Amino acid sequence: MVCGALITHLVLCRIQLAVSITVVFGTGDVLTEQPVEKKGIKGYDLPRTGRMAFYGGAIWRLAATRWFRFLQAKIVLQNKTLEMVTHVAIDQTFFAPASLFVFLSSMSIVEGSSPSEKLSKSFITALRRNQIVWPFMSLFNFRFVPLDHRVILVNVIPLGWNCYLSDANSSTMVAYASPMQQGI
Repeated sequence: MVCGALITHLVLCRIQLAVSITVVFGTGDVLTEQPVEKKGIKGYDLPRTGRMAFYGGAIWRLAATRWFRFLQAKIVLQNKTLEMVTHVAIDQTFFAPASLFVFLSSMSIVEGSSPSEKLSKSFITALRRNQIVWPFMSLFNFRFVPLDHRVILVNVIPLGWNCYLSDANSSTMVAYASPMQQGI
């Protein structure tokens, strides 16, 4: 009886996580299309929101959950401050570029556009902006947030980043100044 209740609880937690991340990714796109891009109701691109929501719930959630578990299990040091800094360094060196690559590539594929073109236009700018925003968020996340809640935190708090990803993926990204022009 206890085992069955535990399994039910775990399944419900995973469903809740999937739904919440799906909603947050979709919300990030809606916020980008409306207040940022000012598309209005008539210009609203529901399929774009659907793609963002699907990516968040089906792809990113699984990758991030496994990545956080991997870091927690494999990078264990006596000095917890050094462990946290190591987690952030490894996260920013490997997971950040890989996840941006997968995001931009997979979104361009489902949109029917060229992954190489989208990567050449958006990847470096998005990665540089990632490196401005996420190391600080990751330090907080690895230091204070329990493993099971890390994926939720990196989705709920930084809705702005999801807005940015949606914008980076949309055609408006092309019109922005390059990182060199912006001094980034």
